[in-house]
Amino acid sequence: MDVANTNSIGGSLQISTDVIAKIAGMATLEVDGVCDISAGTLGVKGLFSKMGLAALKKPIEVTLSEDVAEITVNVQVQYASKIPALSEKVQENVKSAVQNMTGITVSKVNVMVTGVASPQAQHSEEE
Repeated sequence: MDVANTNSIGGSLQISTDVIAKIAGMATLEVDGVCDISAGTLGVKGLFSKMGLAALKKPIEVTLSEDVAEITVNVQVQYASKIPALSEKVQENVKSAVQNMTGITVSKVNVMVTGVASPQAQHSEEE
């Protein structure tokens, strides 16, 4: 689904939901404590990924209704992060970035924490 703006001077403007998802993803990764954007395993560990169904769920989902977007972001966080504060910062960052870049109103940003990076993984990435 795309958002169309037919009021542009000299033509029209369409913004794909994939573009909105990309903006949301980049805004999410700007937040300290977010390691990655990941769809996870859909709740049944390993079963769906073995069947090849994990790819069906996108890490960022955008739902548009009457030029208003609802965005769901699935994230992995660093160990020891304060998840409520981190989630609030992700919500603010995503909403601000999408609204500023596209002019589309964002009604809500849902944050799903799908994983926590182990401290060992963080140390190996820093070296």
